[in-house]
Amino acid sequence: MRENTTEVVVGAAVLATAIGFLWFLLSATGLSSGTPGMTLQANFRSAEGLSVGTDVRLAGVSIGTVDGLDLNIETYRAEASFAINEGIVIPDDSAAVVASEGLLGGTFVEIVPGGSFEMFTDGALIEDTQGAVSLIQLLMKFVSGDEA
Repeated sequence: MRENTTEVVVGAAVLATAIGFLWFLLSATGLSSGTPGMTLQANFRSAEGLSVGTDVRLAGVSIGTVDGLDLNIETYRAEASFAINEGIVIPDDSAAVVASEGLLGGTFVEIVPGGSFEMFTDGALIEDTQGAVSLIQLLMKFVSGDEA
């Protein structure tokens, strides 16, 4: 009987650890956050480095995630969808910029707030966008001496 009690206790501890790890994983990726406050759309010339789950930041603070990324075959632009946390309001003249954390860092979407008193509504399109800057292209311009 003693062996059965030990096995049950160890099994319960392993199960509790697995549940705790799953909870941490879901909360860290934002999948357990339920419904977002609002969804915004943006079209980028280049969404290099972006993927579903990439952070959306405002003033360096994470305010949401990229929840969709597709190619528009008519315009050849990347269409991104952002899930913004509840309670965040963004002026409707704000810009969305694909930014990098550094030379070897990850990529994120930075929202640069505008000065409008009108705010984006759910499903709105951010018209002012700036795509990812390719480090390789910059280096090639530097090496070749192109000014353009």
